[in-house]
Amino acid sequence: MESFDLEAHLSTLYASYPEAPQQPLIGITANFRGEEACLREKYYDQVVKAGGSSVLIPPVADKNVLLNILERIDGLLLSGGADINPLWLDEEPVPQMGEINAARDLSELLLIRLAFNRQIPILGICRGIQAMAIALGGSIAQDIGQTSVKHSQEGGRGEPTHSVTIDENSTVYTLYQEKKLFVNSVHHQAVSKAGNRFRVTAKASDGIIEAIESTEHKAVLGVQWHPEWLGKDGLPLFQWLVSQAENFHTAKRLHSHMLTLDTHCDTPMFFPEDIDFMKRDPKILVDLHKMTEGRLDATTMVAYLPQPKAGESFASKVAFPVSSPTEYADLIFDKIETIVRENSRYLGLARSPEQLYKLKRQGRKAIVLGIENGLALGGDLSNVAHFAQRGITYITLCHNGDNDICDSARGNGTHGGVSDFGAKVIAEMNRLGIMVDLSHGGEKSFYDALDISRMPIVCSHSNCKELCDVPRNLTDDQLRALARKGGVAHTTLYKGFLRKEGQASILDAVAHLEHAIKIMGIEHVGIGTDFDGDGGVPGMADASEAIAFTLQLLRHRYNEEDIARIWGKNWLRVMTEVQAACENQTLRT
Repeated sequence: MESFDLEAHLSTLYASYPEAPQQPLIGITANFRGEEACLREKYYDQVVKAGGSSVLIPPVADKNVLLNILERIDGLLLSGGADINPLWLDEEPVPQMGEINAARDLSELLLIRLAFNRQIPILGICRGIQAMAIALGGSIAQDIGQTSVKHSQEGGRGEPTHSVTIDENSTVYTLYQEKKLFVNSVHHQAVSKAGNRFRVTAKASDGIIEAIESTEHKAVLGVQWHPEWLGKDGLPLFQWLVSQAENFHTAKRLHSHMLTLDTHCDTPMFFPEDIDFMKRDPKILVDLHKMTEGRLDATTMVAYLPQPKAGESFASKVAFPVSSPTEYADLIFDKIETIVRENSRYLGLARSPEQLYKLKRQGRKAIVLGIENGLALGGDLSNVAHFAQRGITYITLCHNGDNDICDSARGNGTHGGVSDFGAKVIAEMNRLGIMVDLSHGGEKSFYDALDISRMPIVCSHSNCKELCDVPRNLTDDQLRALARKGGVAHTTLYKGFLRKEGQASILDAVAHLEHAIKIMGIEHVGIGTDFDGDGGVPGMADASEAIAFTLQLLRHRYNEEDIARIWGKNWLRVMTEVQAACENQTLRT
Protein backbone atom coordinates (compact mmCIF):
# COMPACT_ATOMS: atom_id res chain seq x y z
CA MET A 1 0.00 0.00 0.00
CA GLU A 2 1.20 3.52 -0.83
CA SER A 3 2.64 5.32 2.20
CA PHE A 4 1.74 8.96 2.74
CA ASP A 5 4.31 9.42 5.49
CA LEU A 6 6.83 11.94 4.14
CA GLU A 7 9.32 11.34 6.96
CA ALA A 8 9.32 7.62 6.19
CA HIS A 9 10.19 8.34 2.56
CA LEU A 10 12.96 10.71 3.64
CA SER A 11 14.39 8.29 6.17
CA THR A 12 14.73 5.67 3.43
CA LEU A 13 16.49 8.20 1.21
CA TYR A 14 18.92 9.19 3.97
CA ALA A 15 19.57 5.66 5.19
CA SER A 16 22.83 5.35 3.26
CA TYR A 17 25.49 7.49 1.67
CA PRO A 18 25.77 8.62 -1.04
CA GLU A 19 22.08 9.25 -1.25
CA ALA A 20 21.97 8.23 -4.92
CA PRO A 21 24.45 7.05 -7.54
CA GLN A 22 25.52 9.56 -10.16
CA GLN A 23 23.32 9.35 -13.26
CA PRO A 24 23.78 11.26 -16.52
CA LEU A 25 21.28 14.06 -16.97
CA ILE A 26 19.29 13.89 -20.21
CA GLY A 27 17.52 17.01 -21.42
CA ILE A 28 14.30 16.19 -23.33
CA THR A 29 12.73 18.79 -25.62
CA ALA A 30 9.13 19.50 -24.71
CA ASN A 31 6.22 19.62 -27.11
CA PHE A 32 4.04 22.73 -27.12
CA ARG A 33 0.27 22.79 -27.32
CA GLY A 34 -1.84 25.85 -26.81
CA GLU A 35 -0.29 27.40 -23.74
CA GLU A 36 1.29 24.25 -22.37
CA ALA A 37 4.77 22.77 -22.64
CA CYS A 38 4.19 19.05 -22.34
CA LEU A 39 5.83 15.66 -22.81
CA ARG A 40 4.50 12.12 -23.07
CA GLU A 41 5.65 10.00 -20.15
CA LYS A 42 7.03 7.35 -22.51
CA TYR A 43 10.12 9.48 -23.20
CA TYR A 44 11.26 10.03 -19.63
CA ASP A 45 10.12 6.56 -18.61
CA GLN A 46 12.54 5.01 -21.13
CA VAL A 47 15.34 7.32 -19.98
CA VAL A 48 14.80 6.22 -16.37
CA LYS A 49 14.73 2.55 -17.39
CA ALA A 50 18.00 3.10 -19.27
CA GLY A 51 19.65 4.41 -16.09
CA GLY A 52 19.46 8.16 -16.66
CA SER A 53 17.82 11.15 -15.03
CA SER A 54 15.88 13.63 -17.14
CA VAL A 55 14.77 17.24 -17.25
CA LEU A 56 12.30 18.87 -19.60
CA ILE A 57 13.64 21.59 -21.89
CA PRO A 58 10.92 24.16 -22.62
CA PRO A 59 10.63 25.64 -26.13
CA VAL A 60 12.44 28.87 -25.29
CA ALA A 61 14.76 30.49 -27.85
CA ASP A 62 16.51 32.74 -25.33
CA LYS A 63 20.24 32.12 -25.86
CA ASN A 64 21.09 32.54 -22.18
CA VAL A 65 18.55 29.91 -21.20
CA LEU A 66 19.73 27.47 -23.87
CA LEU A 67 23.41 27.87 -23.05
CA ASN A 68 22.86 27.42 -19.34
CA ILE A 69 20.77 24.29 -19.95
CA LEU A 70 23.45 22.85 -22.22
CA GLU A 71 26.12 23.52 -19.62
CA ARG A 72 24.29 21.25 -17.20
CA ILE A 73 22.98 18.35 -19.27
CA ASP A 74 24.99 15.32 -20.40
CA GLY A 75 22.77 14.22 -23.28
CA LEU A 76 19.98 15.61 -25.45
CA LEU A 77 16.81 13.77 -26.48
CA LEU A 78 14.80 15.43 -29.27
CA SER A 79 11.17 14.38 -28.98
CA GLY A 80 8.56 14.02 -31.71
CA GLY A 81 5.80 16.44 -32.56
CA ALA A 82 4.25 18.58 -35.28
CA ASP A 83 5.76 19.71 -38.59
CA ILE A 84 8.68 22.09 -38.99
CA ASN A 85 8.02 25.37 -40.79
CA PRO A 86 9.34 25.00 -44.37
CA LEU A 87 10.64 28.56 -44.34
CA TRP A 88 13.61 27.22 -42.34
CA LEU A 89 14.43 25.34 -45.54
CA ASP A 90 13.81 28.41 -47.71
CA GLU A 91 10.74 26.64 -49.14
CA GLU A 92 7.08 27.54 -49.50
CA PRO A 93 4.56 25.16 -47.87
CA VAL A 94 3.12 22.40 -50.04
CA PRO A 95 -0.65 21.72 -49.88
CA GLN A 96 -0.04 18.60 -47.80
CA MET A 97 1.74 20.60 -45.13
CA GLY A 98 0.44 19.71 -41.66
CA GLU A 99 0.26 21.69 -38.45
CA ILE A 100 3.53 23.46 -37.69
CA ASN A 101 4.82 24.09 -34.18
CA ALA A 102 6.43 27.49 -34.46
CA ALA A 103 7.16 27.71 -30.73
CA ARG A 104 9.57 24.78 -31.04
CA ASP A 105 11.37 25.48 -34.30
CA LEU A 106 13.93 28.17 -33.48
CA SER A 107 14.48 26.88 -29.96
CA GLU A 108 15.26 23.36 -31.15
CA LEU A 109 17.33 24.32 -34.18
CA LEU A 110 19.51 26.52 -31.97
CA LEU A 111 19.67 23.83 -29.31
CA ILE A 112 20.85 21.22 -31.82
CA ARG A 113 23.59 23.40 -33.29
CA LEU A 114 24.84 24.49 -29.87
CA ALA A 115 24.76 20.94 -28.47
CA PHE A 116 26.51 19.61 -31.57
CA ASN A 117 29.27 22.21 -31.20
CA ARG A 118 29.73 21.09 -27.60
CA GLN A 119 29.92 17.37 -28.49
CA ILE A 120 26.84 16.59 -26.38
CA PRO A 121 25.36 13.18 -27.29
CA ILE A 122 22.07 13.53 -29.19
CA LEU A 123 19.22 11.15 -29.99
CA GLY A 124 16.52 12.51 -32.32
CA ILE A 125 13.13 10.82 -32.63
CA CYS A 126 10.66 11.44 -35.49
CA ARG A 127 10.46 15.26 -35.61
CA GLY A 128 13.82 15.13 -33.80
CA ILE A 129 15.65 13.41 -36.68
CA GLN A 130 14.14 15.93 -39.09
CA ALA A 131 15.22 18.89 -36.95
CA MET A 132 18.74 17.41 -36.74
CA ALA A 133 18.94 17.24 -40.52
CA ILE A 134 17.74 20.82 -41.00
CA ALA A 135 20.04 22.22 -38.31
CA LEU A 136 23.14 20.43 -39.59
CA GLY A 137 23.07 20.80 -43.35
CA GLY A 138 20.49 18.28 -44.55
CA SER A 139 16.92 18.71 -45.69
CA ILE A 140 13.48 17.15 -45.30
CA ALA A 141 10.51 16.38 -47.52
CA GLN A 142 7.50 18.38 -46.36
CA ASP A 143 5.33 15.43 -47.35
CA ILE A 144 6.47 12.01 -48.50
CA GLY A 145 3.29 11.57 -50.55
CA GLN A 146 1.97 8.23 -51.73
CA THR A 147 4.46 5.44 -51.09
CA SER A 148 4.28 1.66 -51.01
CA VAL A 149 4.47 1.73 -47.19
CA LYS A 150 1.98 3.44 -44.90
CA HIS A 151 3.99 5.69 -42.58
CA SER A 152 1.14 7.17 -40.52
CA GLN A 153 -0.23 4.16 -38.71
CA GLU A 154 -3.73 4.19 -37.30
CA GLY A 155 -3.25 1.40 -34.75
CA GLY A 156 -1.74 1.65 -31.31
CA ARG A 157 1.63 3.36 -31.21
CA GLY A 158 3.23 0.47 -29.42
CA GLU A 159 2.46 -1.87 -32.33
CA PRO A 160 5.12 -2.23 -35.07
CA THR A 161 3.56 -1.77 -38.51
CA HIS A 162 6.44 -1.97 -41.00
CA SER A 163 10.07 -3.00 -41.28
CA VAL A 164 13.32 -1.12 -41.80
CA THR A 165 16.60 -2.44 -43.19
CA ILE A 166 19.67 -1.64 -41.10
CA ASP A 167 23.19 -0.95 -42.37
CA GLU A 168 25.45 -3.52 -40.73
CA ASN A 169 28.12 -0.84 -40.22
CA SER A 170 25.96 1.29 -37.96
CA THR A 171 25.20 2.04 -34.34
CA VAL A 172 21.66 0.69 -34.64
CA TYR A 173 22.97 -2.64 -35.94
CA THR A 174 25.48 -2.76 -33.10
CA LEU A 175 22.65 -2.25 -30.63
CA TYR A 176 20.23 -4.78 -32.10
CA GLN A 177 22.44 -7.19 -34.07
CA GLU A 178 19.65 -7.40 -36.64
CA LYS A 179 19.57 -6.38 -40.32
CA LYS A 180 15.80 -5.90 -40.17
CA LEU A 181 13.76 -4.25 -37.43
CA PHE A 182 10.00 -3.96 -37.08
CA VAL A 183 9.02 -0.43 -36.09
CA ASN A 184 6.06 1.85 -35.60
CA SER A 185 5.52 4.90 -37.79
CA VAL A 186 3.63 8.16 -37.25
CA HIS A 187 4.84 10.80 -39.75
CA HIS A 188 4.31 12.35 -43.15
CA GLN A 189 7.52 14.37 -43.25
CA ALA A 190 10.92 12.67 -43.49
CA VAL A 191 14.60 13.37 -44.03
CA SER A 192 15.26 13.69 -47.76
CA LYS A 193 18.99 14.46 -47.63
CA ALA A 194 21.15 13.62 -44.64
CA GLY A 195 23.86 16.19 -45.49
CA ASN A 196 27.60 15.81 -45.07
CA ARG A 197 27.53 15.43 -41.29
CA PHE A 198 25.33 12.35 -41.40
CA ARG A 199 25.04 9.09 -43.27
CA VAL A 200 21.88 7.09 -43.79
CA THR A 201 21.92 3.85 -41.78
CA ALA A 202 18.36 2.57 -42.13
CA LYS A 203 15.60 2.73 -44.75
CA ALA A 204 12.08 1.47 -45.16
CA SER A 205 11.33 -0.77 -48.14
CA ASP A 206 10.01 2.24 -50.06
CA GLY A 207 13.31 4.09 -49.65
CA ILE A 208 12.20 6.46 -46.88
CA ILE A 209 15.13 7.33 -44.61
CA GLU A 210 14.58 5.80 -41.19
CA ALA A 211 17.90 6.42 -39.38
CA ILE A 212 20.94 8.63 -39.71
CA GLU A 213 24.13 8.88 -37.67
CA SER A 214 27.25 11.01 -37.53
CA THR A 215 29.94 10.71 -40.20
CA GLU A 216 32.38 12.30 -37.73
CA HIS A 217 32.43 9.59 -35.04
CA LYS A 218 30.18 11.65 -32.78
CA ALA A 219 27.44 10.30 -30.54
CA VAL A 220 24.67 11.77 -32.70
CA LEU A 221 21.90 9.51 -33.95
CA GLY A 222 18.37 9.98 -35.27
CA VAL A 223 15.53 7.55 -35.95
CA GLN A 224 12.23 8.20 -37.73
CA TRP A 225 10.23 5.71 -35.68
CA HIS A 226 9.11 6.06 -32.05
CA PRO A 227 11.18 3.76 -29.80
CA GLU A 228 9.69 5.33 -26.67
CA TRP A 229 6.46 3.41 -27.42
CA LEU A 230 8.17 0.07 -28.11
CA GLY A 231 9.01 -0.86 -24.52
CA LYS A 232 11.98 -3.18 -24.17
CA ASP A 233 12.35 -3.32 -27.97
CA GLY A 234 12.90 0.42 -28.03
CA LEU A 235 15.05 0.54 -24.89
CA PRO A 236 18.48 -0.11 -26.53
CA LEU A 237 18.41 3.33 -28.18
CA PHE A 238 17.83 5.00 -24.83
CA GLN A 239 20.51 2.85 -23.23
CA TRP A 240 22.88 4.00 -25.97
CA LEU A 241 22.09 7.66 -25.26
CA VAL A 242 22.50 7.24 -21.51
CA SER A 243 25.77 5.38 -21.97
CA GLN A 244 27.15 8.09 -24.27
CA ALA A 245 25.95 10.75 -21.83
CA GLU A 246 27.74 8.96 -18.99
CA ASN A 247 30.98 9.13 -20.98
CA PHE A 248 30.39 12.79 -21.73
CA HIS A 249 29.75 13.52 -18.05
CA THR A 250 33.05 11.82 -17.20
CA ALA A 251 34.91 13.77 -19.90
CA LYS A 252 33.48 17.06 -18.59
CA ARG A 253 34.56 16.16 -15.07
CA LEU A 254 38.08 15.37 -16.25
CA HIS A 255 38.35 18.61 -18.20
CA SER A 256 37.10 20.56 -15.19
CA HIS A 257 40.16 19.75 -13.09
CA MET A 258 42.95 18.61 -15.43
CA LEU A 259 44.84 21.03 -17.66
CA THR A 260 44.22 20.53 -21.39
CA LEU A 261 46.93 21.96 -23.64
CA ASP A 262 47.22 21.84 -27.43
CA THR A 263 50.93 22.28 -28.12
CA HIS A 264 50.72 23.64 -31.67
CA CYS A 265 48.30 25.85 -33.58
CA ASP A 266 48.91 28.25 -36.48
CA THR A 267 46.03 30.69 -35.97
CA PRO A 268 48.32 33.74 -36.49
CA MET A 269 48.59 32.69 -40.15
CA PHE A 270 45.07 34.13 -40.47
CA PHE A 271 45.85 37.50 -38.89
CA PRO A 272 45.92 39.16 -42.35
CA GLU A 273 42.27 38.11 -42.81
CA ASP A 274 40.96 40.33 -40.01
CA ILE A 275 39.90 37.50 -37.73
CA ASP A 276 38.01 38.07 -34.48
CA PHE A 277 39.18 35.82 -31.65
CA MET A 278 36.18 36.80 -29.51
CA LYS A 279 33.63 35.59 -32.08
CA ARG A 280 33.00 32.08 -33.33
CA ASP A 281 34.91 33.05 -36.44
CA PRO A 282 34.43 30.60 -39.34
CA LYS A 283 37.79 31.59 -40.82
CA ILE A 284 39.77 30.04 -37.95
CA LEU A 285 39.73 26.76 -36.03
CA VAL A 286 40.78 28.21 -32.68
CA ASP A 287 38.96 31.07 -30.94
CA LEU A 288 37.47 31.71 -27.51
CA HIS A 289 34.11 30.18 -28.41
CA LYS A 290 35.61 26.99 -29.84
CA MET A 291 38.06 26.61 -26.95
CA THR A 292 35.16 26.98 -24.52
CA GLU A 293 32.93 24.52 -26.39
CA GLY A 294 35.74 21.96 -26.51
CA ARG A 295 36.74 22.66 -22.90
CA LEU A 296 40.31 23.31 -24.06
CA ASP A 297 42.26 25.31 -21.49
CA ALA A 298 45.30 26.40 -23.47
CA THR A 299 46.82 26.48 -26.92
CA THR A 300 50.37 27.13 -28.05
CA MET A 301 50.05 29.75 -30.75
CA VAL A 302 53.14 29.93 -32.93
CA ALA A 303 54.67 32.53 -35.17
CA TYR A 304 55.10 30.48 -38.33
CA LEU A 305 57.81 31.65 -40.72
CA PRO A 306 57.79 30.21 -44.24
CA GLN A 307 61.24 29.19 -45.50
CA PRO A 308 62.21 31.14 -48.66
CA LYS A 309 63.65 29.15 -51.53
CA ALA A 310 66.88 30.15 -53.23
CA GLY A 311 66.42 33.54 -54.86
CA GLU A 312 63.29 34.42 -52.82
CA SER A 313 63.16 37.14 -50.18
CA PHE A 314 61.45 36.53 -46.87
CA ALA A 315 59.36 39.68 -47.31
CA SER A 316 57.82 38.21 -50.46
CA LYS A 317 56.56 35.21 -48.47
CA VAL A 318 54.52 37.05 -45.82
CA ALA A 319 51.49 39.34 -45.85
CA PHE A 320 52.81 42.10 -43.58
CA PRO A 321 55.47 44.63 -44.61
CA VAL A 322 58.58 43.68 -42.63
CA SER A 323 62.30 43.93 -43.21
CA SER A 324 63.39 40.67 -41.56
CA PRO A 325 62.17 37.35 -40.17
CA THR A 326 62.85 38.60 -36.63
CA GLU A 327 60.69 41.67 -37.19
CA TYR A 328 57.92 39.45 -38.56
CA ALA A 329 57.97 37.16 -35.50
CA ASP A 330 57.86 40.17 -33.20
CA LEU A 331 54.91 41.57 -35.17
CA ILE A 332 53.00 38.30 -34.72
CA PHE A 333 53.68 38.28 -30.98
CA ASP A 334 52.60 41.93 -30.74
CA LYS A 335 49.28 41.00 -32.34
CA ILE A 336 48.79 38.02 -30.01
CA GLU A 337 49.51 40.22 -27.00
CA THR A 338 46.93 42.73 -28.28
CA ILE A 339 44.30 39.97 -28.53
CA VAL A 340 45.10 38.90 -24.97
CA ARG A 341 45.07 42.44 -23.63
CA GLU A 342 41.70 43.23 -25.27
CA ASN A 343 40.17 40.04 -23.86
CA SER A 344 42.00 39.89 -20.54
CA ARG A 345 38.83 39.01 -18.63
CA TYR A 346 38.73 35.67 -20.44
CA LEU A 347 42.25 35.17 -21.74
CA GLY A 348 45.84 35.34 -20.55
CA LEU A 349 49.41 34.67 -21.68
CA ALA A 350 51.19 31.79 -19.98
CA ARG A 351 54.95 31.30 -20.02
CA SER A 352 55.25 28.54 -17.42
CA PRO A 353 53.25 25.63 -16.00
CA GLU A 354 52.52 27.72 -12.90
CA GLN A 355 50.94 30.46 -15.00
CA LEU A 356 48.90 27.91 -16.94
CA TYR A 357 47.45 26.44 -13.76
CA LYS A 358 46.79 29.91 -12.33
CA LEU A 359 44.81 30.91 -15.43
CA LYS A 360 42.78 27.71 -15.20
CA ARG A 361 41.93 28.43 -11.55
CA GLN A 362 40.81 31.90 -12.65
CA GLY A 363 38.56 30.44 -15.33
CA ARG A 364 40.55 32.04 -18.14
CA LYS A 365 41.89 30.46 -21.32
CA ALA A 366 45.62 30.58 -21.96
CA ILE A 367 47.79 31.28 -24.98
CA VAL A 368 51.35 29.99 -24.91
CA LEU A 369 53.88 31.40 -27.40
CA GLY A 370 56.13 29.44 -29.72
CA ILE A 371 58.17 29.91 -32.88
CA GLU A 372 57.87 27.61 -35.89
CA ASN A 373 61.13 27.94 -37.81
CA GLY A 374 64.35 29.17 -36.21
CA LEU A 375 64.66 31.45 -39.21
CA ALA A 376 63.08 33.95 -36.81
CA LEU A 377 66.48 34.35 -35.15
CA GLY A 378 67.81 35.99 -38.30
CA GLY A 379 71.15 34.27 -37.86
CA ASP A 380 71.80 36.25 -34.68
CA LEU A 381 72.40 34.17 -31.53
CA SER A 382 71.44 37.09 -29.29
CA ASN A 383 67.87 36.82 -30.58
CA VAL A 384 67.43 33.64 -28.54
CA ALA A 385 67.61 35.85 -25.44
CA HIS A 386 65.35 38.42 -27.12
CA PHE A 387 62.61 35.84 -27.69
CA ALA A 388 63.14 34.30 -24.26
CA GLN A 389 62.33 37.72 -22.81
CA ARG A 390 59.16 37.78 -24.92
CA GLY A 391 58.09 34.53 -23.23
CA ILE A 392 58.64 32.05 -26.05
CA THR A 393 58.39 28.49 -24.71
CA TYR A 394 59.78 26.58 -27.70
CA ILE A 395 61.39 27.07 -31.08
CA THR A 396 60.82 24.57 -33.89
CA LEU A 397 64.33 24.63 -35.33
CA CYS A 398 63.27 24.54 -38.99
CA HIS A 399 60.27 24.17 -41.28
CA ASN A 400 59.87 22.77 -44.80
CA GLY A 401 63.34 23.63 -46.02
CA ASP A 402 66.87 23.77 -44.66
CA ASN A 403 67.79 26.94 -42.76
CA ASP A 404 70.98 28.13 -41.08
CA ILE A 405 70.26 26.01 -37.97
CA CYS A 406 69.61 22.54 -39.40
CA ASP A 407 68.35 20.42 -42.25
CA SER A 408 64.64 19.89 -42.69
CA ALA A 409 62.79 16.62 -43.22
CA ARG A 410 61.87 18.08 -46.61
CA GLY A 411 65.24 19.75 -47.25
CA ASN A 412 68.34 19.05 -49.30
CA GLY A 413 70.78 18.00 -46.56
CA THR A 414 72.62 21.32 -46.65
CA HIS A 415 74.52 20.81 -43.38
CA GLY A 416 74.32 17.07 -42.91
CA GLY A 417 72.22 17.65 -39.79
CA VAL A 418 72.57 20.49 -37.28
CA SER A 419 74.95 23.27 -38.35
CA ASP A 420 77.68 24.77 -36.15
CA PHE A 421 75.43 27.79 -35.65
CA GLY A 422 72.55 25.45 -34.84
CA ALA A 423 74.60 23.76 -32.11
CA LYS A 424 75.13 27.18 -30.51
CA VAL A 425 71.42 27.94 -30.82
CA ILE A 426 70.49 24.70 -29.03
CA ALA A 427 72.99 25.40 -26.25
CA GLU A 428 71.62 28.92 -25.83
CA MET A 429 68.05 27.63 -25.77
CA ASN A 430 69.06 25.20 -23.01
CA ARG A 431 70.67 28.04 -21.09
CA LEU A 432 67.62 30.30 -21.40
CA GLY A 433 64.90 27.71 -20.73
CA ILE A 434 63.42 27.42 -24.24
CA MET A 435 62.39 23.95 -25.38
CA VAL A 436 64.04 22.55 -28.50
CA ASP A 437 61.38 21.35 -30.97
CA LEU A 438 62.41 18.92 -33.74
CA SER A 439 59.11 18.64 -35.57
CA HIS A 440 59.98 19.30 -39.25
CA GLY A 441 63.62 18.39 -38.59
CA GLY A 442 65.43 15.87 -40.76
CA GLU A 443 66.40 12.54 -39.20
CA LYS A 444 70.09 13.46 -38.91
CA SER A 445 69.12 16.83 -37.42
CA PHE A 446 66.95 15.00 -34.91
CA TYR A 447 69.75 12.78 -33.66
CA ASP A 448 72.26 15.65 -33.67
CA ALA A 449 69.92 17.74 -31.53
CA LEU A 450 69.45 14.85 -29.10
CA ASP A 451 73.23 14.63 -28.70
CA ILE A 452 73.78 18.38 -28.40
CA SER A 453 70.94 19.29 -26.05
CA ARG A 454 71.52 18.93 -22.33
CA MET A 455 67.76 18.93 -21.86
CA PRO A 456 64.93 16.74 -23.21
CA ILE A 457 63.72 17.77 -26.64
CA VAL A 458 60.14 17.84 -27.94
CA CYS A 459 58.31 17.17 -31.18
CA SER A 460 55.30 19.44 -30.84
CA HIS A 461 53.34 18.02 -33.80
CA SER A 462 54.71 14.80 -35.31
CA ASN A 463 53.24 11.38 -36.08
CA CYS A 464 54.51 7.81 -36.54
CA LYS A 465 56.28 6.75 -39.73
CA GLU A 466 55.35 3.13 -39.04
CA LEU A 467 51.69 4.03 -39.70
CA CYS A 468 52.21 6.71 -42.38
CA ASP A 469 55.55 6.68 -44.19
CA VAL A 470 56.21 10.33 -44.98
CA PRO A 471 59.41 12.30 -44.29
CA ARG A 472 57.82 14.42 -41.56
CA ASN A 473 56.90 11.46 -39.35
CA LEU A 474 59.15 9.78 -36.77
CA THR A 475 60.54 6.27 -36.99
CA ASP A 476 60.15 3.91 -34.07
CA ASP A 477 63.89 4.29 -33.40
CA GLN A 478 63.48 8.07 -33.20
CA LEU A 479 60.57 7.66 -30.80
CA ARG A 480 62.63 5.35 -28.57
CA ALA A 481 65.61 7.73 -28.61
CA LEU A 482 63.36 10.67 -27.77
CA ALA A 483 61.85 8.81 -24.82
CA ARG A 484 65.28 7.77 -23.50
CA LYS A 485 66.23 11.45 -23.38
CA GLY A 486 62.99 12.24 -21.51
CA GLY A 487 61.29 14.03 -24.40
CA VAL A 488 57.78 13.95 -25.83
CA ALA A 489 56.19 13.49 -29.28
CA HIS A 490 52.75 14.98 -29.79
CA THR A 491 50.28 13.48 -32.25
CA THR A 492 49.11 15.94 -34.87
CA LEU A 493 45.94 16.12 -36.96
CA TYR A 494 47.29 16.96 -40.40
CA LYS A 495 45.65 14.39 -42.68
CA GLY A 496 48.78 13.80 -44.75
CA PHE A 497 50.70 12.72 -41.64
CA LEU A 498 47.91 10.37 -40.49
CA ARG A 499 47.42 8.29 -43.63
CA LYS A 500 48.70 8.38 -47.20
CA GLU A 501 45.44 7.23 -48.81
CA GLY A 502 41.77 7.65 -47.98
CA GLN A 503 40.02 9.96 -45.57
CA ALA A 504 41.82 10.45 -42.27
CA SER A 505 39.72 10.87 -39.13
CA ILE A 506 40.00 11.14 -35.38
CA LEU A 507 40.36 7.35 -35.30
CA ASP A 508 43.63 7.62 -37.22
CA ALA A 509 44.90 10.19 -34.73
CA VAL A 510 44.10 7.80 -31.87
CA ALA A 511 45.91 5.01 -33.75
CA HIS A 512 49.07 7.15 -34.09
CA LEU A 513 48.88 8.13 -30.43
CA GLU A 514 48.52 4.50 -29.37
CA HIS A 515 51.45 3.44 -31.54
CA ALA A 516 53.60 6.14 -29.94
CA ILE A 517 52.51 4.93 -26.50
CA LYS A 518 53.41 1.35 -27.44
CA ILE A 519 56.92 2.44 -28.50
CA MET A 520 57.64 5.25 -26.00
CA GLY A 521 55.37 4.73 -23.01
CA ILE A 522 52.44 6.83 -21.81
CA GLU A 523 54.81 9.41 -20.23
CA HIS A 524 56.08 10.68 -23.60
CA VAL A 525 53.02 11.52 -25.71
CA GLY A 526 50.52 14.32 -26.19
CA ILE A 527 48.46 16.32 -28.69
CA GLY A 528 49.62 19.11 -31.01
CA THR A 529 46.75 19.63 -33.43
CA ASP A 530 48.27 21.97 -36.04
CA PHE A 531 44.87 23.69 -36.19
CA ASP A 532 44.89 26.55 -38.71
CA GLY A 533 48.02 25.04 -40.24
CA ASP A 534 45.99 22.47 -42.24
CA GLY A 535 45.45 20.32 -39.15
CA GLY A 536 41.97 19.02 -38.40
CA VAL A 537 40.09 15.86 -39.40
CA PRO A 538 36.50 14.61 -39.09
CA GLY A 539 35.85 14.05 -35.42
CA MET A 540 38.41 16.62 -34.35
CA ALA A 541 38.14 19.39 -36.88
CA ASP A 542 38.64 22.41 -34.63
CA ALA A 543 39.13 23.40 -30.98
CA SER A 544 35.44 22.85 -30.18
CA GLU A 545 36.06 19.12 -30.63
CA ALA A 546 38.95 18.82 -28.18
CA ILE A 547 36.71 17.01 -25.71
CA ALA A 548 35.84 14.54 -28.49
CA PHE A 549 39.42 13.29 -28.26
CA THR A 550 38.91 12.68 -24.55
CA LEU A 551 35.75 10.74 -25.35
CA GLN A 552 37.78 8.54 -27.70
CA LEU A 553 40.38 7.98 -24.97
CA LEU A 554 37.63 6.95 -22.56
CA ARG A 555 36.26 4.51 -25.13
CA HIS A 556 39.76 3.05 -25.40
CA ARG A 557 39.78 2.56 -21.59
CA TYR A 558 42.46 5.09 -20.68
CA ASN A 559 42.31 6.10 -17.03
CA GLU A 560 42.15 9.61 -15.63
CA GLU A 561 45.88 9.92 -14.94
CA ASP A 562 46.85 8.75 -18.41
CA ILE A 563 44.38 11.13 -20.06
CA ALA A 564 45.85 14.00 -18.03
CA ARG A 565 49.34 12.99 -19.19
CA ILE A 566 48.25 12.96 -22.82
CA TRP A 567 46.48 16.31 -22.56
CA GLY A 568 49.51 18.20 -21.31
CA LYS A 569 51.01 16.79 -18.15
CA ASN A 570 53.88 15.16 -20.06
CA TRP A 571 54.63 18.37 -21.91
CA LEU A 572 54.56 20.41 -18.72
CA ARG A 573 57.03 17.98 -17.14
CA VAL A 574 59.51 18.79 -19.91
CA MET A 575 58.74 22.51 -19.75
CA THR A 576 59.30 22.49 -15.99
CA GLU A 577 62.62 20.67 -16.34
CA VAL A 578 63.86 22.98 -19.11
CA GLN A 579 62.81 26.15 -17.30
CA ALA A 580 64.20 24.95 -13.96
CA ALA A 581 67.60 24.32 -15.59
CA CYS A 582 67.52 27.90 -16.84
CA GLU A 583 66.83 29.19 -13.34
CA ASN A 584 69.66 27.10 -11.89
CA GLN A 585 72.04 28.34 -14.59
CA THR A 586 71.05 31.92 -13.77
CA LEU A 587 71.77 31.31 -10.09
CA ARG A 588 75.19 29.81 -10.89
CA THR A 589 76.18 32.80 -13.01
